[in-house]
Amino acid sequence: MGDLKMTGLAGIVAAETRLSMVDGENGRLIYQGYLAKDLALNYSFEEVAYLLLYGKLPSKTELHGFQCKLAENRHLPAYLIRILNELPEDMEVMSVLRTAISSLGRSEFGWKPNIDQAIRLIAITPVIVAYRYRQQHNLPIIKPSDNLNHTANYLYMLTGEVPKDVHIRALTVYMILTMEHGMNASTFAARVVTSTHSDLASAIVGAIGAMKGPLHGGAPTEVIQLLDEIGSLENAELYIRGKLERGELLMGFGHRVYKTTDPRAEALRSITSELIGEDAWLDLAYHVEKTAIQLLDEFKPGRRLYTNVEFYAAAVLKAVEMPAELFTPTFTVSRTVGWTAHVIEQADNNKIFRPQSEYVGEIPS
Repeated sequence: MGDLKMTGLAGIVAAETRLSMVDGENGRLIYQGYLAKDLALNYSFEEVAYLLLYGKLPSKTELHGFQCKLAENRHLPAYLIRILNELPEDMEVMSVLRTAISSLGRSEFGWKPNIDQAIRLIAITPVIVAYRYRQQHNLPIIKPSDNLNHTANYLYMLTGEVPKDVHIRALTVYMILTMEHGMNASTFAARVVTSTHSDLASAIVGAIGAMKGPLHGGAPTEVIQLLDEIGSLENAELYIRGKLERGELLMGFGHRVYKTTDPRAEALRSITSELIGEDAWLDLAYHVEKTAIQLLDEFKPGRRLYTNVEFYAAAVLKAVEMPAELFTPTFTVSRTVGWTAHVIEQADNNKIFRPQSEYVGEIPS
């Protein structure tokens, strides 16, 4: 029998990339030479998307042009609306998104993938998600606004109301921090599809297929449940202490890659700390984290258990009143930037992925 310890390609370097670096030991996430935490706190979604696609931060003129292109590509074509209207009512959003993106794979997405194609997918993905959500809930469809930025327009199309600045700010930080994260399962899937000289739409369909699996894009619903059960600042210490005394897991703490504080959680914590007093849910999350870290150090000294991105992702998504069913689709809305950037990078220096497998079955005599 062969050694199956390498199953899953853990630890195997599959490509070189300039897009991002996940430094787990030092708690750093780097996008194109910049700390993702700094980008999230100081730049817009559009500026960071431009950085990943073009390799540099935009000038004011370049940013304006990029914003205009995103706005121009927000509108759904008539044939896609017909497809969305004909899909089964019980088809969940990620499957709908997969089907809708597949329908875009016409001549405009021929080889070789390019930035204009990427912009088209980045712009239209949140529109598809919002359309399907409102359709499933028998709500009037909201057309995209040309006057709102990417994050604000997404919230507007979901709710039908211009979102609060505090919610735009919080969701923007979340979306920047989930825009890219190295060679994860969905990104690898996109690069594998691209390596065959398939089109960009097909690569993103493959990535969506990987993302919708619960081991990858699973929603941080358990963190929401934790915060819901705690309920108030006064109840936090008693509740958390009880869980730790019973040996139960504390969701939202600890990470398989980051051995120190998750930099994405640090940035989300920073933005939520700025908003203390403006949103009761964020106030609760901030207090629960402080309490949990103190108690984890007391109960599990030396374990290096810090807040992970799922904790503050849950806090932010709940604060902006994002329905739980849209957690993974919203993650997908942001990660489409990273996927498309990886596809373009793969195509520029392509070699087909063709790993080997080791046969462990019976050998005929």
